[in-house]
Amino acid sequence: MTPALKVPEELSARVPAEQRGPGLGRDAVRLLVSRGSEVSHHVFAELPRLLRAGDLLVVNTSPTLAAAVDGRIGHAHVVVHFSTLGDDGRWAVELRDPDGRGTTRARKSSGARSAPWKGGGGRRAGGPAGTEVRLPGGAGLVLEEPLSARGERLWWARVAGADVFGLLREHGRPIRYSYTERDQPLSVYQTVFALPSADGAGSAEMPSAARPFTPRLVTELVSRGVRFAPVTLHTGVASAEAHEPPYPERYAVPEASARLINDVRAGEGRVVAVGTTAVRAVESAAGADGTVRAAEGWTDLVVTPERGVRVVDGLLTGLHEPEASHLLMLEAVAGRAVVDRGYEEARRGLYLWHEFGDVHLILPEESPDTERCFGNFR
Repeated sequence: MTPALKVPEELSARVPAEQRGPGLGRDAVRLLVSRGSEVSHHVFAELPRLLRAGDLLVVNTSPTLAAAVDGRIGHAHVVVHFSTLGDDGRWAVELRDPDGRGTTRARKSSGARSAPWKGGGGRRAGGPAGTEVRLPGGAGLVLEEPLSARGERLWWARVAGADVFGLLREHGRPIRYSYTERDQPLSVYQTVFALPSADGAGSAEMPSAARPFTPRLVTELVSRGVRFAPVTLHTGVASAEAHEPPYPERYAVPEASARLINDVRAGEGRVVAVGTTAVRAVESAAGADGTVRAAEGWTDLVVTPERGVRVVDGLLTGLHEPEASHLLMLEAVAGRAVVDRGYEEARRGLYLWHEFGDVHLILPEESPDTERCFGNFR
């Protein structure tokens, strides 16, 4: 997406669709459809007639956590965003400053120990190492080291005095950013596909592409022959301002889903990922020949146009900022020209951006004589 197509502030969705008027449901959002160079405009409730019997939707079952918790460094107020639980029991966290309006802002560097932050035009910091944060209920954490050499937005922290999942349930709230109007209950951030994890794990930020689905819509899709393949990817904290490639995240592709995906690829159906998280999970489980196998663990895969996709034919996704790393994944699926055309239409049509906003369905071109723009290996 070119800089000329920057998203005006008024196009940020400030509240969920069901709060914009009486009688509206989650599926009241708009749906932009890109098929190659063709773009059409719909409402999300039309999705069942835009897919075909035999198509497969790959959906992320990760539940959203109440991952934002108030804390203090000395007398200063901070908000801790809990991102990812590491294998050694430490948590990747981001410290943010409350902005006085119920949301947060990125923290500025406090000194020379902070590394330059690429893409932000400034310096950001969570440290230095050894910083202690007091949390509710007598708990606390200590920052130990940056998560990555990329910068100091996320830190590994040791938490003492509380089980973090219990802390989040009792004192946490969903992460939200300043473009939204107000705090919402956690239920607003759960998708219809969310399943509780046995270990309490979940996503720090909502896998939002699936948010417009309702039980009624899922039933209609099933009745029309569209199938579903559940996968899990627990998303970490992205931060609205960061636009960084994703960090390693936990994922799982069950055997039954892997088998179903391979069956669809061997037939005439299309594999459509619901959200970039579903793309990351299923592409992480695919071999070089495009065969998907059951897998679980950590993935550090970054899907770029150079890497391409091996499994996914189409993608249902939210609308992303021009600088967002997710756009590289969209380009990997559909090509730069298709993405640019779609986003130009979305901006011209006053579509709404971000997790409560409208969605974009990217499908292959229908004509068999048209050269495929998709990078899979079929």
